[in-house]
Amino acid sequence: MIYIVEIEPVETRYTAQWKKYLPTQMQNAGLEVQVITGPSDAPKDTTPGAFLNFSGTNYWKSEQLKTISQMFADGTIQDGDYFLYTDAWNPTVLQAKYMARLLEKDVKFGGMWHAGAYDPADFLGRLIGHKEEWVRDTEKAMYNTFDDNFFATQFHIDMFLNAFPELDSSKIHQVGWPMEYLDNELSQYNIPTSKMDMVMFPHRLAPEKQVEIFKDLSKSMDDVEFVIAQEHNFTKDEYHLALSRSKIVFSANLQETLGISWYEGAIVGSAPIVPDRLSYSEMAIKDFLYPSIWTEDWDNYLNNKDKLIAFIRNILDSNDELVDKVEEQRKILKKHFFDGSKMYDILKG
Repeated sequence: MIYIVEIEPVETRYTAQWKKYLPTQMQNAGLEVQVITGPSDAPKDTTPGAFLNFSGTNYWKSEQLKTISQMFADGTIQDGDYFLYTDAWNPTVLQAKYMARLLEKDVKFGGMWHAGAYDPADFLGRLIGHKEEWVRDTEKAMYNTFDDNFFATQFHIDMFLNAFPELDSSKIHQVGWPMEYLDNELSQYNIPTSKMDMVMFPHRLAPEKQVEIFKDLSKSMDDVEFVIAQEHNFTKDEYHLALSRSKIVFSANLQETLGISWYEGAIVGSAPIVPDRLSYSEMAIKDFLYPSIWTEDWDNYLNNKDKLIAFIRNILDSNDELVDKVEEQRKILKKHFFDGSKMYDILKG
């Protein structure tokens, strides 16, 4: 049995979709699964600038630990079982392995890494980083506790190992994320005739996303509509409709280990414009990459603003060729980065 220790679902984020689709996808891949969830009354409103609730996430995980402890106590857990933590930054794995070893249960643990203090641009890295030794030790301990450490991109793996060069890299797997459902869920929004001269900013309003660059571009391109998704009270359907009308999904991100929103854009026919850095460098075709230095900071942006505007206008003015390039990009992302097959095969093994 594979026990999915699920990340708390937030309605406006992919985590809600994982709750809905991941168990079924794994079952369709021939895996027997059971979900270990958290309490329905856990605070879910995300802390501003973050993708979870700093207090609510611990309330959620504490209830999961209670469930896991009861399962060990009543004999539910058997040799050969597997715990898949869909958020590896979950210290309850330490206690779960404690029980497994002392009760002599031959079970394994896998964790899916999204972010952490090892990334200086992530909120945990900004607020704590490795200024305090406990967070570094915690991340190392969780990594060592997992038998399998799953990452979506090679960029993320390299960042992690750069922070922790002493760790055993044989426990790492680059697998992409299990998001097969996205293609089916969003393909209905791909209506080429609906495209407008519109540029979408789909990211969180956090310092590492550099929304000030997007806002400045909008002032210099007043014939183009610039939309910041989080400044609108979009339902998910309204967001996808707005995304489908956009010709471009824009990023000046200083932190990105995958980037779900630009894959969503590609599915609905919107061209990504992304910097040649971070995970974008291994994922994007050259037509959609602009030089990293253009948006590495505010001063570099001002020095290269005209070049970036010209790059955006060139994409806006493309037509049939753009459709083909976006479809090429979608296929690459789907095959290598947004499919769970690699992870499912490891879990079967």
